[in-house]
Amino acid sequence: MAEDSLLDHALVRLDEATAHLNIDPDVIEKLKFPRETTKVRLMIRMDDGSRKSFLAWRCRYDDTRGPTKGGIRFHPDSTDDEVETLAFWMTFKCAVMNLPYGGGKGAVQVDPRKLSKAELERLSRAYIQAFARIIGPDRDIPAPDVYTNSMIMGWMADEYAQIVGHAEPAVITGKPIALGGSLGRGDATARGGYYLVRHLAEDLGLGNPMRVAVQGFGNAGQHIAQLLAADGHKIVAVSDSEGAVRADAGLRVDLLMEAKANGRSVISTAGQAGHEILPASELVGVDCDLLVPAALENMIHERNAHSVKAKLVLELANGPVTPEADKILAANDVVILPDILANAGGVTVSYFEWVQNRQGFYWTVREIHERLQAIMEAEGRAIWNISKEKGITMRTAAYVHALGRLADAIEAHGTQSFFTS
Repeated sequence: MAEDSLLDHALVRLDEATAHLNIDPDVIEKLKFPRETTKVRLMIRMDDGSRKSFLAWRCRYDDTRGPTKGGIRFHPDSTDDEVETLAFWMTFKCAVMNLPYGGGKGAVQVDPRKLSKAELERLSRAYIQAFARIIGPDRDIPAPDVYTNSMIMGWMADEYAQIVGHAEPAVITGKPIALGGSLGRGDATARGGYYLVRHLAEDLGLGNPMRVAVQGFGNAGQHIAQLLAADGHKIVAVSDSEGAVRADAGLRVDLLMEAKANGRSVISTAGQAGHEILPASELVGVDCDLLVPAALENMIHERNAHSVKAKLVLELANGPVTPEADKILAANDVVILPDILANAGGVTVSYFEWVQNRQGFYWTVREIHERLQAIMEAEGRAIWNISKEKGITMRTAAYVHALGRLADAIEAHGTQSFFTS
């Protein structure tokens, strides 16, 4: 029997939510499949004069609630299944936050760390050349994701402007400030999760200070560690692709960030008293109150879920917990703040950037933070209430919350548009 795809795993969440709502079967059928996925091969000139090709995708999963929205990742292990699954999650994430978007995602199968800056720019521009007819400020709006950043988004926005013949800053979010990017975008994913944990801390019975373990020390992992440490919480373990470092007395976040900024692993900071180096795979089993998966998909699974000692899991990564692990954690009374809620700060501030680009008026960072906090707390509270009222997990409650909004929008379009819109 063929192994289930990543999208099959994701659709389990949809089925679980359907049991708690009276939804037209046509709505569920529409949401089980992506609207369109485009696959191309990008050919670029390398610095040595040779030419090399890279697979690339863009998926627009569902556009019922508005133009599709989602990041572009550069990763050597990217596949069409991954891209479609990430676009599915974005569909529900935007509905959870009540943003006027559908879900999309893009990827290039490449290890960008092996490219020069000039090669990376050529690849980024080639992506836009290939997908310029698919994206657009009213159709599909990319943003940064794994191994992409504001610099790459700036190149992409510039390439799109050259193709259409005029500046169109709203076509891409996560841009440099100088090209119409929004203040507050850099730490938005982590900050949204931080606001959520802080808002629900009393309901969750969390102590103060908390002991925190962060799996993955990229953008989101670094910022959540910074924000929580600034509140007096103790960061007891962090990991990256090379390993993990643990210190029961707490790690110095500034030293960890300095190591990453200089191209070193977090384990390079372990030469201090009381510090211990662990395999990266053991991070999930560290004794802590809050576990923050901030790396890639399926990092907590049926083989390691029993080792989780945290009371709370904050999913800053997309899909870090498999459906099998969900059941194990629920049985062990571990609460999960699910990805489609917990890491939605990124797409929310991307929405703010899009709005600012379209109106030509820009907000202060304080206004960005206040607006983000208000939305995270409102939607987090609504999902918490659904969870308690129905006796279901926070993940299922989040999907129930989103599915209700998606169903209303799909039905409002009328039955004739279900599969032709």
